[in-house]
Amino acid sequence: MRKLFLGMASLALLFSSCDNEKSTITPSQEIDMSNFSVYTPDAELTAKPTDGKSNTKTCYSMNVLNRQLQENPGLEQKMYAIEYQTRKYIAGKGKPSGGGGGGGNTDPDVDVLPIADNLGTINIPVNIIIVYPDASTVTQSQIDTQMATLNDDFVNPHTDQLPSGTTFANDATNAGFSFTVAGVYRYNDPTSSWGTNDAVKAAYPPISPETHLNIWVCNIGGGILGYAQFPGGAPETDGVVIGGPYFGTTSGVYGLGRTATHEIGHYLNLRHIWGDGPCRFDDYVVDTPDASASNGGCPTFPSVSCKSADMTMNYMDYTYDACMYMFTDGQRNRMRAIFQPGGARAALVGN
Repeated sequence: MRKLFLGMASLALLFSSCDNEKSTITPSQEIDMSNFSVYTPDAELTAKPTDGKSNTKTCYSMNVLNRQLQENPGLEQKMYAIEYQTRKYIAGKGKPSGGGGGGGNTDPDVDVLPIADNLGTINIPVNIIIVYPDASTVTQSQIDTQMATLNDDFVNPHTDQLPSGTTFANDATNAGFSFTVAGVYRYNDPTSSWGTNDAVKAAYPPISPETHLNIWVCNIGGGILGYAQFPGGAPETDGVVIGGPYFGTTSGVYGLGRTATHEIGHYLNLRHIWGDGPCRFDDYVVDTPDASASNGGCPTFPSVSCKSADMTMNYMDYTYDACMYMFTDGQRNRMRAIFQPGGARAALVGN
């Protein structure tokens, strides 16, 4: 994996940007950035075959990030600054949830930033942009069920679904987010497939991306369910793209609306749970175990790699919709950190 190394001038610029923020770091605390990288070593990594099936890649967010990093030389440094501020905020509140690898043979717990912190439950306004030859093919029912899924997944820990034998109940969490439809925009467009180069966003630009989450619903093509932009990217491409058959309650193994949950996790600064690499590649969250690759299908617990049980039910894996149902405390801390004053998504608060 390509590591990010900034020169002294870049570091000085980064730290000077933090001068106006009151530090919560004590002199004895350090922000370890040695494991941070923005590039994915193998963006084509596919899910491990399970249940006798051959599973294919379904999320293209890391591929899109690699492309954006090549196109925008300044994005790497900007994402480094966001990661530094994320780790700084979490470290100031308790044990950091980034750095140091995943769980290995243990199931570590992390200090939780309480939901009733300075922000409470964070409501995110959503613009839904539907682009199809007949935009009415994405129904109001799909919109309603998608919003219901999001408003359940980001609040309900779903510990009742955990199989016996797991130690993950102490990790499953209420992430503290809600979602409200701000507007629905339908465009009849004959384009049969939009791909992942943000063409649909260029044709139908996001609406108030600084203060709203924009979700494009279209035919992506190539068997890709969705992709998202991480915090720090250009406003004109900010948001999430989801294929119509995977938006809301539809049919099939990806028909419960969890593609949006997964992609919004990326939008809120979560990486794939296996760190997009073999053991010891990090997703920057302490309470998610190391994994050697993604999981597909609906695995029987335990699915073991890196000498520990994979957290296959985490929304940031690649399992079927019915078999993913939790975020962790560490993931919650990481998502909420970018909404603090000066954070990459802070402008969404209060809209």
